[in-house]
Amino acid sequence: MVEAGALSVFAVVLLVELFSGGSQSAGVSIFLMVCAAGAAWALVAAGRALARGSRGARGVIMTWQLFQILGGIAAVGSGVRWGVLAGVFALVLAVAVVVLLVSRPVTEATTGHGAGH
Repeated sequence: MVEAGALSVFAVVLLVELFSGGSQSAGVSIFLMVCAAGAAWALVAAGRALARGSRGARGVIMTWQLFQILGGIAAVGSGVRWGVLAGVFALVLAVAVVVLLVSRPVTEATTGHGAGH
């Protein structure tokens, strides 16, 4: 949900930038807003499904973490201070989510092989 919130904030920032005249390409800004909003929606839906014990939701969330790791590595490599900080934050968050996704409690809750099943 943290990642979905961050994507939502990013989409709003792009919208403000678009209407304030700061965007150099309206088409790119709109495309990025739609992508960010769609990814946020998918993460919220997957998070809710994961909370219900859906096995398939782990795949959606894991796929996003892989994209986030790649983006984090690129941001760290940019050398720009805010980019490096954002990249490190994205990497730490993605690794934490991956570790949680493959942890025993989450695996048991989503495969039906836990002690309570």
